[in-house]
Amino acid sequence: MPVIQKETSVPANAAVENVLAGSAFEFLRQNAVVSIGITGAATGLVANIQSGADIVLEESPLLVKTTMPTIPDDMYYNDVGVAGDRLVVRVRNTTGAPVIARTIVQVTNL
Repeated sequence: MPVIQKETSVPANAAVENVLAGSAFEFLRQNAVVSIGITGAATGLVANIQSGADIVLEESPLLVKTTMPTIPDDMYYNDVGVAGDRLVVRVRNTTGAPVIARTIVQVTNL
């Protein structure tokens, strides 16, 4: 099972367009179930999640936690994607200081 695990500093009053950009698994290689967990180190982070054409999460506040998301407890976002779908996790910081976002994506090929 491929896994993407990222820790990203989101600048003050700015956005990271795709925390998964550059990952070998950013584009699904085959049909797969995708499970995503994402946490913010402090309040003020919001995220959008997209799997191909599917909007998995509209801009919403993140779970506040100072660690990586716990598997399976914090894997709130799930979707079935098809080969070639791009996984996009956009994180925006609404505060005046940088905040860490931690993301785990599990890809289970079908």
